[in-house]
Formats: sequence, C-alpha cells, structure tokens
Amino acid sequence: MTRPPFDPFTAADIDLVSAQLGRPARNVVGIAARCVCGAPTVVATAPRLADGTPFPTLYYLCHPAATAAISSLEATQVMNEYNDLLAEDGELRAAYERAHQSFLFDRDQLGTVPEIAGISSGGMPSRVKCLHALAAHSLAAGPGVNPIGDLALARAAWSPSVCVCLDYSAVAAGTASE
Repeated sequence: MTRPPFDPFTAADIDLVSAQLGRPARNVVGIAARCVCGAPTVVATAPRLADGTPFPTLYYLCHPAATAAISSLEATQVMNEYNDLLAEDGELRAAYERAHQSFLFDRDQLGTVPEIAGISSGGMPSRVKCLHALAAHSLAAGPGVNPIGDLALARAAWSPSVCVCLDYSAVAAGTASE
C-alpha cells in the first residue's frame, strides 16, 4: 500500500470545496480525487479536527453531483441490498475487510487517534452504513479497493469520467461571495 500522499491542495481548491459543500471546508489535508476537469471530488480530512474532535471519515465526498447521485441510491434502500450481498458472499466480505484495512492504513499515515483506532467509515468491515463514505474511498483508492464503493459508483447516475461541475470560476478567481 502506498497511499497517501494525496494531491496537495491550494487556496482555490479550498474555495471550491467550500462552495461545493455550502459551508467552509474543515481540516482538509489533501485532495483525494478530482473530476476530469480538475475540481475536487473527494477531500482527505485530518483524523483529528482542529478543535480536538476525532474524525474517522478520512475520505469525504464533496462533489455535489456525486453526492446527489449517491444520496439517490441511499434513498432507494440500496444499502439493504448491499448488506444482503455481504451476508451471502464470502469473497465480497473478505474484499470489504481488505477495504477496511486499506482505509485504516491510509488514515494512520496522517496520525494515530486512539479514540477511533480500528474504526473506519461507511460501516466497514461488517455492514454498509454510508454509501457516500464508501464511494469516496473508492474514488480515492481507485477501482478494486472498496468493492461496495465500486458497486455504488457503477450504479450511480454520475460518473467521475464525465464533468458535470457547476461554473466555479468566480470562486476560483476569488470573486464569489462568502
């Protein structure tokens, strides 16, 4: 395993992520995945926030179209289907356990936070709880690392290979209102 490092972020990236989220971005340590146009799609967040709060969700999906597409899957109870798949398929369970270990490895590269030791995100390694976190992990780690995230991305009405970004040029130029 060689991740991280993540792409370094710029002030423009933080402005874009803040615009995408509709709130100030917090404790970003890198850009873990980008749209084909270069806009951030997934940010990597510090395992301990500036206020001292442990934050287990290393990979945070910030792209509005990706977030909406994954939300649509969650609204149709796809997580229940994926939980059933985990219960039935030993190979999938083993791959999901490896995804959990990969996630922990990545986060541990940023520091150890005892309060969240062994806790990843998205319900790994035993259940599917948050497709947003799992899809973000898949986008950051690449295909084949998180099988549930990969399934969600394959099913989502959004693709990382097709740009559907809003025009963030005002944000990037520093002229957007805050």
